[in-house]
Amino acid sequence: MTTFGTLTSTSSHNPNKSFEVLQPPSDGISSLSFSSKANHLIATSWDNQVRCWEIQPNGSSVPKAAMSHDQPVLCSTWKDDGTTVFSAGCDKQAKMWPLLSGGQSLTVGVHEAAIKDISWIPEMNLLVTGSWDKTLKYWDTRQSNPAHTQQLPERCYALSVRHPLMVVATADRNIVVYDLTKPQTEYKRIMSPLKYMTRCVATFPDKQGFLVGSIEGRVAVQHIDDAQQAKNFTFKCHRDGNEIYAVNAINFHPVHATFATSGSDGAYNFWDKDSKQRLKAMQRSNLPIPCSTFNNDGTIFAYAVSYDWSKGAENHNPATAKNYILLHPTQESEIKAKPRVATSGRK
Repeated sequence: MTTFGTLTSTSSHNPNKSFEVLQPPSDGISSLSFSSKANHLIATSWDNQVRCWEIQPNGSSVPKAAMSHDQPVLCSTWKDDGTTVFSAGCDKQAKMWPLLSGGQSLTVGVHEAAIKDISWIPEMNLLVTGSWDKTLKYWDTRQSNPAHTQQLPERCYALSVRHPLMVVATADRNIVVYDLTKPQTEYKRIMSPLKYMTRCVATFPDKQGFLVGSIEGRVAVQHIDDAQQAKNFTFKCHRDGNEIYAVNAINFHPVHATFATSGSDGAYNFWDKDSKQRLKAMQRSNLPIPCSTFNNDGTIFAYAVSYDWSKGAENHNPATAKNYILLHPTQESEIKAKPRVATSGRK
């Protein structure tokens, strides 16, 4: 278990006194990804870089390595053995970086448009990439051609895999569910229960459904089995009076199966969908949180504080913008489910 030492001081970008990662990216941070084997953290950025840090038991961070894409990088994931990182983005390439062996990055997949999300599927020994070219592609990293190409109804915005379940969210509010034992056939397609553009999806740990977050400051809890549709509901979050902010990331805790949401309002909150309670509300940073993730045992919640493009390119100045990666040591009291209470706990 990680035992962090002295907390950093409070500031406008860090009101929750989280630990700051050293040498953060120089432009907007697009994804964060922890290895499942060690506290190695990857960040991808609009500065075309993929960076790795080793997080020490006392909360300090040691920059380990970096590699480059030709254009902004949008997504990242680790191989399940913790040796290799995959990343992809606006250069239309999926790259494999054998990080622990010190090897050079290799292009293992190519799309006709930017690759928005990526996931390694250990049960299939394949990499899956979702692109704005309206396709999913599965890659055997030893082969130059995709093992399979699957047409999507629209541009891929987000995907989430817990084999055999994969959920893909696209433009026009489409959500496509796949049974990866039969990846060439859609299992189910639904319209998002939310009214506006999807930003993120996260499959339940028990693989019975998924969460959807949108730009309207709302999350939907959706079950796959038709017999469980009565359990579906939506709730508001990342709102401040009449101000409505995007839900940029949803991350399930690896031990307690509760989850975190991170938003354009600069806040992250912990929730329990089964009791419909917000477990902990954190103070807002002065910049959006574009991405977040838990480490493999759930003792660290990592989140980025940087511009998230929600107000367009005209409101972004890379020369003056600040970018941070913060580490919050989770407490069981804030992330473990509490006994069900009579009130719904919806916000």
